[in-house]
Amino acid sequence: METPFKIWDPTSGIQLGPVTLHFYSLMFIFAFGLGYVLMTKMFKIDNVNLKYLEPLFTWTLIGTILGARLGHVIFYQPELFKEDFWSVFLPISMKNGFKFTGFSGLASHGATIALIFTTLYYSFKIIKKNPFWVYDRLGIVVALGGAFVRMGNFFNSEIIGKPADPNSPFALLFPQQSSEYGVTIPRFPSQLFEAIGYVLLFILLWVLYRKTNKKYQQGWLFGLFFIILWAIRFFVEFLKEPQGDEFISFAGLNTGQILSIPFMIAGFVIMVYSKKFKITEAENAKPE
Repeated sequence: METPFKIWDPTSGIQLGPVTLHFYSLMFIFAFGLGYVLMTKMFKIDNVNLKYLEPLFTWTLIGTILGARLGHVIFYQPELFKEDFWSVFLPISMKNGFKFTGFSGLASHGATIALIFTTLYYSFKIIKKNPFWVYDRLGIVVALGGAFVRMGNFFNSEIIGKPADPNSPFALLFPQQSSEYGVTIPRFPSQLFEAIGYVLLFILLWVLYRKTNKKYQQGWLFGLFFIILWAIRFFVEFLKEPQGDEFISFAGLNTGQILSIPFMIAGFVIMVYSKKFKITEAENAKPE
């Protein structure tokens, strides 16, 4: 392809004999792998027994994958419940004969809602701590994990940006983009904008966790995480193409933006009430 524009046209993945390790899957592996390492470090810093780490990882994995998939289908492709029911829960399609597809549609709003509930179960039934204690630390991990997921979207040329001015330094061609986006023209790499925002959020939360006493004010870090994460999502949406059928819209805002607003409000409320959940350093380490 001869063009004056920058082109993003990567291979689909790493070939390992007859198997291809897709970059999107690899980004998920990085997200959960680094998340596990970070959470291990935080448990050690807080002097909490590492036996509570494995169940947290398990419930987080279940909540993220199942919630993200259901969120995408409910908010963007509800027709799949009728047209291809098993593809909602399994990485297959039965619509035009059996086909292994992987989970091609995941929504962060759905993952967040599911994680809230799985973490509640973990907090009350397993580690027996205030859920906000867990959310504070999980938010740090999720911020970094979200950056890897958006990098996976970038490798897949999906969730692409709106058309960009040809003279913009951000204008980029995505030859592998889905046919739903139409003719290949210069677009914003909105996935990278969002990923950079999440990395900066991770750095901010990690510094506050390590250098301040805010981790003893249960819910404060989580509230801040909610406000900034969903603000990033809200503003980057202005540069994104719609995902599926945008059946929720209001005052020029799309589905992703409208769904982000309640989370940002929740973040403010949590930060305000977090002063009621202050603990001491000794209480922070329980159970040992």
